Amino acid sequence: MQFTRQTVQCLSPKGLHQMAYKEWGDPRNPKVLLVVHGITRVSDDFDALALALCDEYRVVCPDVVGRGKSDWLPDPLLYQIPQYVSDMVTLVARLNATTLDWFGTSMGGLIGMIYASLPNNPVRKLILNDVGPVLNYEALIRIGDYIGQDMRFATFEEGAAYIKEISQTFGPHTDAQWHKLAQDVLKQNQEGQWIRHYDLSIAQPVKATTPQSAAIAEATLWAAYDAIRCPTLLVRGRESDLITLESATQMAQRGPKAQVVELAGVGHAPTFVHADQIAIARNFLLS
Repeated sequence: MQFTRQTVQCLSPKGLHQMAYKEWGDPRNPKVLLVVHGITRVSDDFDALALALCDEYRVVCPDVVGRGKSDWLPDPLLYQIPQYVSDMVTLVARLNATTLDWFGTSMGGLIGMIYASLPNNPVRKLILNDVGPVLNYEALIRIGDYIGQDMRFATFEEGAAYIKEISQTFGPHTDAQWHKLAQDVLKQNQEGQWIRHYDLSIAQPVKATTPQSAAIAEATLWAAYDAIRCPTLLVRGRESDLITLESATQMAQRGPKAQVVELAGVGHAPTFVHADQIAIARNFLLS
């Protein structure tokens, strides 16, 4: 099964930008699954998941603005959830989906959570992959620190080793899987060095987070979560430092009362390249 790469024009307060996306399956299929990646990842992460589900869905995997093949924003402070939600609304309008399901990893889950909380939203089912309406301030600071580092590697192998090192919380993977996970997020610059695929300025809003602003954002996210009405699945890495067991328990008891599935030996965040993880998503979406 082949995919196509396309772009859609989106609007920010600073002007227009292009958001790239991969589309799998029959473009006439009215059932759309929107699959959105984490803060430093890309649409290519979900090739295995898309291939497994494109018999049932038109699977659409965007590169969130500032990443992958999408444009970069002129104002780094716009790299925040409201802009990402706006872009997804534009993409959904382009797709003209009759039925929309959502799979979001980490940041992609937060975007989906806000979208699914809005009145008149089209989301039928929502999968939150190791994310919820709880912001661990220490984890945010850790993330903001490493994503803003200007890492350059003389060879792909050096870059791939670095990606594997910082991604150990993804859990066990084969050498081939680690190679692809690195290949998806590394590119060569004009000097021939291997660098990460995104605008390093995406780190600025994360680094600007304070304990006070994190608390306000968390309250906003809980209000959004409580407004969700569609069936929701939370997949949690048992070793995750982004969403605790206590938080997962709260999510099962309020709002959409998410079903919770925990994955042993995994932290933040499950990659859904493994058949058993893909089966979890497929069973929930098609049940």
